[in-house]
Amino acid sequence: MKLLRLLPLVFAFLLINREGNAQAFNNLPVTTQKPPLHGKHWMAITGKPLAATAGAMTFTKGGNAIDAACAMLAATCTMWDVLSWGGETQALIYNPKTKKVIAINAHGVAPTGATPEFYKGKGMKYPPQYGPLAAVTPGTPGGLMTMLAEYGTMSLKEVLAPAMEMAAGYPIEAQTANSIEKGKDLIKQWPYSKKVFLPHLGASREAPDAGEVFVQKDLLETLKKLVNAEQQALAKGKSRKDAIYAAYDVFYKGEIAKEFSRGCREQGGLITEQDLANWKVKIEEPMVTNYKGIDVYKLQQWTQGPAMLQALNILENFDLKSMGYNSTRYIHTLYQAMNLAFADRDFYYGDPAFGPEEPMKGLLSKEYAKERSKLINPEMNDPKAGPGDPYPFEGKVNPFQDMLKKWGSASLFDPKNNATLDEKFQDNFTAGTTSIETTDEEGWVVSVTPSGGWVPACIAGNTGIGMSQRMQAFVLDPKENPFNVVEPGKRPRVTLTPSLALKDGKPFLSFAKQAGDEQDQLLLQFFLNVVEFNMTVQEACEAPSFKTFQMYSSFGDHERINGGLTLNEAMPDWTRKDLGRMGYKINYQDRTSGPINAIYFDWVHNTFWGGSSNHGEDYGIGW
Repeated sequence: MKLLRLLPLVFAFLLINREGNAQAFNNLPVTTQKPPLHGKHWMAITGKPLAATAGAMTFTKGGNAIDAACAMLAATCTMWDVLSWGGETQALIYNPKTKKVIAINAHGVAPTGATPEFYKGKGMKYPPQYGPLAAVTPGTPGGLMTMLAEYGTMSLKEVLAPAMEMAAGYPIEAQTANSIEKGKDLIKQWPYSKKVFLPHLGASREAPDAGEVFVQKDLLETLKKLVNAEQQALAKGKSRKDAIYAAYDVFYKGEIAKEFSRGCREQGGLITEQDLANWKVKIEEPMVTNYKGIDVYKLQQWTQGPAMLQALNILENFDLKSMGYNSTRYIHTLYQAMNLAFADRDFYYGDPAFGPEEPMKGLLSKEYAKERSKLINPEMNDPKAGPGDPYPFEGKVNPFQDMLKKWGSASLFDPKNNATLDEKFQDNFTAGTTSIETTDEEGWVVSVTPSGGWVPACIAGNTGIGMSQRMQAFVLDPKENPFNVVEPGKRPRVTLTPSLALKDGKPFLSFAKQAGDEQDQLLLQFFLNVVEFNMTVQEACEAPSFKTFQMYSSFGDHERINGGLTLNEAMPDWTRKDLGRMGYKINYQDRTSGPINAIYFDWVHNTFWGGSSNHGEDYGIGW
C-alpha cells in the first residue's frame, strides 16, 4: 500500500525532471517493447535493418548525417523497401551552420500528354494505381544527388557503395519477397519487371524466396554509370559538388534518361526525354507553425504536411492534457480537428508552381484555426465536416465559393462514400513506404519520407528502375480540388510528410512515418504524446494511436468513410461504447502506433534519444 501511495509522487518527480528537456525512461505507467536508442556522435533510423546498417557504415567512414541519409535512401530503394529508384524524395534538413530548416522537393511531375481529357478518354475517374500511366518523372535520384552535393561531404561513389553491393545480390527479406509473389499477375504484364522480379517463372512460387540472394544486374549497371560519370568529372579536375552534378546530368539528360523514356513509352507510358531534362529538384522554404513555444516544420502544400500544422493550430484552443491521454474526449477532439484540417487539404492543397494560388496564409493563420475550432461539437461526430473559407483571413474573396458549397455533397461524391472498413480499403488508405531519420554531432538533422515505385512496379526498360505510381494522387475534376487537377509538368499533392521541430532555436524532434493518408494523423499524435503527456520518444513511438478515415484517400478510388475510426484493441469497453454513441464506425487493430521513426535531442546531456515503433521492421543504430 505504501508503494501505491508513493507512485503519484514518483510520477510527479519524473514530470518535473523533464522540464530540463531530459527524458526519463518509462515515466508513464507503461513499458515499451523496444528499448530507446542512445547516441552521442550519430544516429541512423529507417524502415529496414539493412538500410540502417548502410547508414551506420557511412557514419563510421566519416560521413555526416546527409551522407548517411543518402546511403540509407539508396539502400531502401535498392531493396524495394516499399519504394524504388524511380520514386520521389522529400526531406527536411536542419543546417547547424545557418540555424535554419531547409526543404527538399524532389517530387516528380506529370509527363507530357497527362491531361484530364487523356485519362477520361480511357474511361478513368482518376489516373491508375499501377503501370506506366501511373508514373510521374523519377525524383529520388535527383533528390539524393542534390542533398549530397549541397550538404554532404562524401563522393557519390562512397555513398552508393552499400546499394551497389546490394544490387549485385543481397538476401531478400520475406516482406518484399511475398509482396512480389502477391503482385506477380501484374508484374507479368511488364516484360522488364518480369525479368527482374520473377526468377522462378513457371514454378508454383515465381518470386524469390525469403533469404534468397536477389540480383539486379540492370540496376547495378545504372548505378555504375552514375559513379563513372562522377569519377570521370573528378579526374578532369571538377569539384566534389560539380562531379556529383555531372552524374545528375547523366541520369536526367544522358543515356539513362534515354533508356528510361524509351522503356516507359514502349510499355504505354508518357514520359519523354524532354520531361526528364526539364525536371529540377527544388530547395524551398518549409511551412512552420508554433505550438506552445515549439516551432514545427513541414513541407509546402504539394504535400499534406501543412494539415498537421493546421490541426495543431486548432488544438491549441483546447486543454488536451486535462482530457487525459486517449480518453473519449481526447480522441473525439483530435478526430474532429483532423477532419477539419484534412478537409482543407482535400480542397485547397496542390502544386504552388501552378495556379490558382493556394490560400496558405489564411489556412495557417491562428485566427482561422480559432474559428474552425468553434465548429467542433463536443458530443457528436460531424460527418459533414468540410473545407472552410480561409480567404477572408488573407483579406481576399474566395474565388471557389460555389464549388465550396457543393463540395462533399452526395451528388458529387456518392460513388466514393460507400466504402467499408475492409482490407482493400485500408490497404489503399495506408499504403506504406519508409522513413529515414539521421543526425550527427556537428548538428545536422535529416528527416526524409521517400516513396514511389513500390511493388508491383513497372520497370522502365533496361534501367532496373521501377516507375512511380504517384499520378493517382491527382484529380481530374476541379470540383474535387481546383488546385490538384492533373497537368503536364505539375506535381500531384502527395501524402509524404517528414517533420522537424525546434525548441529555443535548437532541434527538439525529428520524426516521420510511412503509410499514406494516416501519416500526419499519427505524427500529430506522436508529437502530442511527447509535448502534452511527457512520454519518452520510444514510448511516444509505441503508444496506441487512432486513425480517421473521414478524409478522402489519396489513392485508388479516393474513398472515405464518414465517422470511420480505427482504435487499438486495448481500448477499454466504456471508451468504445462512448465513441459508438457519438456516431463513429469503429474497427480495431492490435498495433496502431506507426511505424514511426524519431530522434529526440537531449540538450541537458548533449545526447540523442532514438525511437522506432514496434509496428513493423523499422530499426535504428546509434553511437
